[in-house]
Amino acid sequence: MFTGIVEEAGRVVAFTQSAAAWRLQIAAGSTLAGTALGDSIAVNGCCLTVVERDARHFYFDVLEETRRLTNFSALAPGAPVNLERSLRFDGKVGGHFVTGHIDGLGVVEIFEQRGADYYLRARAPAGSARYLIHKGSIAIDGISLTVAEVEGDSFAVWLIPHTLAVTNLRVRQVGELVNLEFDLLGKYVEKLLALRTA
Repeated sequence: MFTGIVEEAGRVVAFTQSAAAWRLQIAAGSTLAGTALGDSIAVNGCCLTVVERDARHFYFDVLEETRRLTNFSALAPGAPVNLERSLRFDGKVGGHFVTGHIDGLGVVEIFEQRGADYYLRARAPAGSARYLIHKGSIAIDGISLTVAEVEGDSFAVWLIPHTLAVTNLRVRQVGELVNLEFDLLGKYVEKLLALRTA
């Protein structure tokens, strides 16, 4: 479980395929502190398990399905990735509850500066409008954000300069794919209501 408050943007060192799995090596700084083998780290919002680490790097095994269903398929050496250690229950929750299980890929439609802030509009997968709620929460590449506008399967968020400074959104371009995780509470409510009417 995560909060969507990104701790730092790490950097992809290598992402290679082996017989068993894809191996992702990420250079990191502060998120390495106190992290052990077997710990969960959200990488662009996707929950991965640390299988190896050294003083400057994390290593993760990535399933082919995970690579195919996330924006990991576009990762290349040098790419920035958002990193967050899993939630500690003796800590504070600054965003919203994020599981690290990606619901789908969004496509950036508009990304521009408006005044001092930045406006990002993305199209979610077809049929996702039911999870997009004005003033509700969404995780984009693992970043907890507030939905500012909804129009069908498209939605917009506003970004403060600090968010751009500490995340990989600063390099995103129109047409690129972003990992989306819709609000967990909305998904549970939908499931419970469907069971009541079945």
